[in-house]
Parts: sequence; structure tokens; C-alpha cells
Amino acid sequence: MRKPEILVVDDAKAVLAMMKDFLEEEGYKVTTTSSAGQALPLINKEKFDLVIMDIKMPGLNGLDALTEIKKIDSKLSVIIMTAYGTTQAAIEAMKRGAYDYITKPFRIEELKVLIKKAIEASRLMKESVYYQNVKDSVLTGDAIIGRSPQMLEVYKAIGKIAYSTSTVLIRGESGTGKKLVARAIYQNSSRKDNMFLVVDCAAMPAPLLENELFGYEKDPFTNAINKRIGKFQQCDGGTIFLDEIGGMSLSIQTKILRVLKEHTFEPVGSENTVSVDVRLIVSTSKDLWQAVEKGEFLEDLYYRLKAVTIFMPPLRQRQEDIPLLIDYFIKKFNKEFKKDIKGVSEEAIDYLMKYRWPGNVKELKSAIQTAVAKSKKDILLLDNFQLFIEKESNVAKCLSEFVSNVERMVKDITRFILDDPLIYGKVHKEIMGCVERILVDAVLNENGKNQVKTARVLGISRNTLRARIKEYNLINKINII
Repeated sequence: MRKPEILVVDDAKAVLAMMKDFLEEEGYKVTTTSSAGQALPLINKEKFDLVIMDIKMPGLNGLDALTEIKKIDSKLSVIIMTAYGTTQAAIEAMKRGAYDYITKPFRIEELKVLIKKAIEASRLMKESVYYQNVKDSVLTGDAIIGRSPQMLEVYKAIGKIAYSTSTVLIRGESGTGKKLVARAIYQNSSRKDNMFLVVDCAAMPAPLLENELFGYEKDPFTNAINKRIGKFQQCDGGTIFLDEIGGMSLSIQTKILRVLKEHTFEPVGSENTVSVDVRLIVSTSKDLWQAVEKGEFLEDLYYRLKAVTIFMPPLRQRQEDIPLLIDYFIKKFNKEFKKDIKGVSEEAIDYLMKYRWPGNVKELKSAIQTAVAKSKKDILLLDNFQLFIEKESNVAKCLSEFVSNVERMVKDITRFILDDPLIYGKVHKEIMGCVERILVDAVLNENGKNQVKTARVLGISRNTLRARIKEYNLINKINII
């Protein structure tokens, strides 16, 4: 598997040596150079995934070098290194297209996270998303696979809306491929040469998400003057994909609605209005109209988003695409693991076709990846999916026992409410709430009371999880993470 390649540019030899050792330990291929003038020919020649560059250097400075880098490769992520006291220069770098900046001395753990995000941002812009017929020669990229009538509708929708500037809402369950569709729209749009940024709205609490999207004038934790540019301003002229918008706080929704209406916003803690031209693509696995009815989502924003909608069908509703997906993933992971697996046995394919795939394409991909990695033969057998089958069997057994117990208890309750529909409504609500409370409590405990992991397992946003924790009085059972 190809190692991501990073170019480090700094006139300080000690910094170059330290960065090279650190990055190579993290598994990256590293090239270093001591001047921006030397860096530009290298970028012209080599295919780097990331450039980490100092601002202040003899000769061509980092800001001017950044401008030249963007002319060579507009989709190459660049992280700027700056010393304390030069924050304004770093902000200027962000305006010129830098992915982000770090101040010296920097924290290693923060740098690790930033590097991964920057490389992924560059990959999402550069790697093409293919769909329908995928040849072996393009297996290094990503693909939307399927020939079912539902998927043909998705392809047609991408073709119709890609070149417009319309806001797009992508609906569908978790794991159906909403992010791939967003990238396909971007790559076929008039903004394909400009920036494309992905923000996972479910992964951040409201205050951090607001800072991430709109920036701030003061550090929200120290209250010190420390201006930061948000993703909307950074992506001016480009496209932003807001993944899982359904759990976003109402205050952030209000700001996004204003961006859609007026193309303006104020950074957190600022009275200065910023104008932006950004195309917005959003996704949700929630029923947004239900959220509107509960007062959790702005009705005006809902109608603006739903005007152009693409629905990604769950895998169980397009079973005819499963063999195509299996074939694609086998070829993809053959290449990654240097295997030569020819296909899947009839017994295994029969099982895979009958399985419900609650995790959709993402779950199927994981199953094939594990099977290919562990297989010692040139064909995948049912045994290669044994852990997968056992997990499904255990879940089915537990669910069956649970349903039997609930049915027995509900029959007992029913005898007391036959003549009173008002009591029925109350009992129905209590039963549903009780089941959800038990499930949330159990998953919280299994995940060490970590909210981020729990929200991910339950398939809900962190804000929705917090609301459930408060509603069911589980506040003393959580970690504030």
C-alpha cells in the first residue's frame, strides 16, 4: 500500500531533522528542503500528498511560495508553520488557500491529527469517484457501484445537478455512500478546481462546530485575541459538504440559513460581516421533517435544503447490486493485500445475498476486506465470514428473546387499557421511551461512557445523544469528552 508523501520546507536544519524522524515513525514518506525556491521544482515533479512549510525563510517566503504552489496544484494541502506573534501572516495564508497552520512550538498529538485531516482533504479532492462501470485500472480511487433502478436514479440526479450552484441534500441511512455522492457532485461541477472541504457535524459539540464553520475573533477558551478563519471563509469559491446535519444546534442552523439567504455571516465574537460564495452539500440519516415537528430543526432551513434531494437507497432495497459490490471490493482488496482471490463460493454468496446489511455498503466493504485479508485460498468460503455470521446469529437470538418478553408483558398491560385510548397513548409512549433508555444506557456502558463512540454506534449525532441523556436522566453515567 502506497505511503502518503509529505514535503517539509524550513530553513532550520534542526526542524527538518525532527520533522523527518517524527513523520517517518508515523509511516509517511518524507522529503525535506531548506528553501521555498527548492520546493517548487520538487512539487512540479513529484506527487506529494501534503506540504508542511514555514512562513519566514530567506528568499521566497512561505506566503508567496503558497501562491505558486496553488498554481501548480490547487488541490494539494499545505500546512503553514509560524512562530508566535505572526498569526496575521497565518491568517493571510489561510486566505490564499492553506489547509491550516500550526504555531511553533507545536504539540505533537495535535500535529498528528492535523496531518491526517489535511492528507484526507487532499485525497477527497484529487481522487476521482467512479460509478457504473469500474475498470481494474482505476481501483485506486473510490466508486459508487450499482446498476439497480434506484442507483440509476442517483446517477441521473448527479448528472442533472452537478454543474448548477444549487444546495443539495443527500438522504440515506448510515453507510449507503452519501459522502461519495457529495464528492461526485463536486468533481463534476464548475467548482471542481476550487476547494472541497468535509465537516463531520456529528463528531463535534455545538461550540466547537460553530468555531470550525465560522471562525472566531477571540480564543473561546482563553478569551485572548487569536483570530481564526472558519471553513466557510476558507472555502470561498468552493464547496462544503456538511455530513450529518440533522443533529446540528438551532443557533448554528440559523447561521447556515443566513449564509444560504444572504451569503454572509459573523465569526464568533466578531461584529464584522464576512461575505462568502460557497456551494453547500449536506447529508442526513435522520428524518428532518420529524426533527422540524419536534422543534429540533428550522422549518425554513428544511425547505431550502430539500429543494434538491438525492436519496441513497439502503443495500437491502437493491440486492441485485450485491454481487457487483462483492466483485469490486474483492478486486480492490486483492490489490491492497497482494492476493489473487477469484470470487465467492455459492454457499457464501447465498448467505451474503440474504443478509439484511444494517450497516449497508460500508458493512459489506468491511466484511469483504476482513475475508480477503484472512483468506488462504483463491476463493472466499462461508467460513471466511464466520465471525460475521456468529455476530448476526447472536443478535438475532437476543432480539428474539427480547421480542418474546415484550410481547408477554404488553399482553398483560393490554388487559387494563382496552377501554381507554388515552391510557393506551401514554403506555405506548412509555414503552418506546423505556426501550430507548435501556438501549442508550447499555451502549454508554459498553463504550466506557464515551459520548463520541456511543453516538457513532447508535447512528445518531452527539447533540441528539446529549438530549437523550438529559431526557432519561443518565447525566451521572457519562464522560464529558
